Amino acid sequence: MSAPYFDEMSVGQVFRHELRRTITEADNVFFSALTHNPALLHLDEEYCRTETEFGQRLVNSAFTLGLMVGISVGDTTLGRAIANLGWDEVRFPKPLFHGDTVRVETEVLDLRESKSRPSAGIVTFVHRAYNQKGELVASCKRMGLQHKRPAPQGASA
Repeated sequence: MSAPYFDEMSVGQVFRHELRRTITEADNVFFSALTHNPALLHLDEEYCRTETEFGQRLVNSAFTLGLMVGISVGDTTLGRAIANLGWDEVRFPKPLFHGDTVRVETEVLDLRESKSRPSAGIVTFVHRAYNQKGELVASCKRMGLQHKRPAPQGASA
């Protein structure tokens, strides 16, 4: 199973990813520990209950970003990506909490030919993550270098 080639995509194309994920306490705690993030907002339930407006721990936003992009991979870049070129305009308009379920959609914002690689193009995606209430919880733009469809065998250049 592979994602589309660069030349099979179109600006404005939207991928509504079927894969969804419910966030667990273990996801949040393990990710925060693995990345050496000791923020009380992610790890200390009592602190969050008594000292924050949220009343509970927040899911680590770096986990949210990675999950959002990861959910998109199967439909957008799997087997076709050469390199991830960068992320821009990363936003978290609402927090995620343990037990929230995330769904993601991706839109193709821009397509341009690679100047240095004639067999590839640069795709700009915008990823959007929503919770189970349909609230936008994260978004980002991502640029990637993507393979074009290979020329048929025996075709002349």
